[in-house]
Order: sequence, then structure tokens, then C-alpha cells
Amino acid sequence: MTEQEIYHRIKQALADAPRNQYTSELHLQMLKYADELKHITAKEFCEGVGLRESLGTEFSKMRNLTQRLKAAGLNTGLI
Repeated sequence: MTEQEIYHRIKQALADAPRNQYTSELHLQMLKYADELKHITAKEFCEGVGLRESLGTEFSKMRNLTQRLKAAGLNTGLI
């Protein structure tokens, strides 16, 4: 899957999320694609998805958290 396809899927998931679940969905999508996007910066992620640059901090946090969750048994492919 290309980076652009991932961005499209994230955008679609966010568009489909209930209004009060947007942030939770954003975090889930960040966790889901953390491995595929480990080579990009937080700024590049925000630009690709069309988010405010300030949300780049959340991307960095979720990417770091993913490693710990995977070590505890999380299968990101099931998200």
C-alpha cells in the first residue's frame, strides 16, 4: 500500500467517524499505520492527511506507543 493510499484511508475513516469520536478514530488510525509510516515526519503526516500541524505531536506519541503495545501483544492489523 502506498503512502497516498494510507492517507486516503485515514481521511475516509475520519470522515466516517461520529463527531464525538473523531479524536479517538485519529489515534486508532495513527496506531494502525504507525509501522508503514515510520519513515515520515509528524509534519509530513499532517500534510498528507490534511491536519493541523499541531496534531503532529499526537502522531509522534502514537507511533511511540505502538511499539509498546505491540510488545504487549497488539496486532495492529486487527484495528
